[in-house]
Amino acid sequence: MIHTKSESDVTSLAPSSPSRSPKRPIYYVQSPSRDSHDGDKSSSMQATPMYNSPMESPSHPSFGRHSRNSSASRFSGIFHSSSGRKGGRKRNDKGWPECNVIMEEGSYDEDMMFSRRVQASIALLSFVVLFTVFCLIIWGASRPYKAQVSVKSLAVNDLIVQEGTDFSGVPTKMVTVNVSVRLSVFNPATFFGIHVSSTPINLLYSEITVATGQLKKYYQPRKSRRTESVVLVGTKVPLYGAGSSLTLSSTSGDSSSGINGHQIPFTLEFEIRSRGYVVGKLVSTKHRMRGSCFLAVDYTSTKPIKFSQDSCSYY
Repeated sequence: MIHTKSESDVTSLAPSSPSRSPKRPIYYVQSPSRDSHDGDKSSSMQATPMYNSPMESPSHPSFGRHSRNSSASRFSGIFHSSSGRKGGRKRNDKGWPECNVIMEEGSYDEDMMFSRRVQASIALLSFVVLFTVFCLIIWGASRPYKAQVSVKSLAVNDLIVQEGTDFSGVPTKMVTVNVSVRLSVFNPATFFGIHVSSTPINLLYSEITVATGQLKKYYQPRKSRRTESVVLVGTKVPLYGAGSSLTLSSTSGDSSSGINGHQIPFTLEFEIRSRGYVVGKLVSTKHRMRGSCFLAVDYTSTKPIKFSQDSCSYY
């Protein structure tokens, strides 16, 4: 027997059809936040949606949009303080209240390094100042120790006056000279030696240099005296008008002729230099001594001419 549905049955079954039934309304419930475990009764409430199916429930493991929103709501409950909390302090993930830490500018290591640099600079500057003062004291103490120079004798090896011509062919009297000069050098310094040298030593006749020579540089220890010999040589030096009063001679005179023969006036000029290294090359002292000696040479005699302390002027 076929049962036929009446119009009333069709009408009553239509709303229950799953294909045409409308979605259930979504409603929200409020759940307490995590801050309720702190003992705060006035906890903040958040809205939790009601889902239509068990698949959309928060208990179901899902990586969807709801899981991110729920995680954000959980963390927001941790870091945001409630309105009724006393003091309003933030708490970390373990529940401990956070404190404001005051950070000092710079660091202890940087301060120590700066202090050490300042101390090293001061020590270096102090050393430089003390060493400079010490060097100045030593330099001042060494200034009075000036080398003492004196001319001991002059020996005539050869002296010839003859007629000749200069390089341009002008006729004039010419002189050839070879003499030896003995110099005595004394170093009075008690704590340093000296290096002795000289500028060219000249023998002049009427302001014309007729012979020249130079002292070879040498080292002289402290508190010592030394005698050096310098050879002055001049070959066929033209005298022009200055030699008009000279007597001609073809060879050097014999020593037996005596000292009453013809004499020629000469002037000996020299400059002796000394340098002493007191503290290496950092502190050194140097002196110059000039001298001038007037002498009359008998070209007929080969005896050395001796000089006294007053025979020469030193400056």
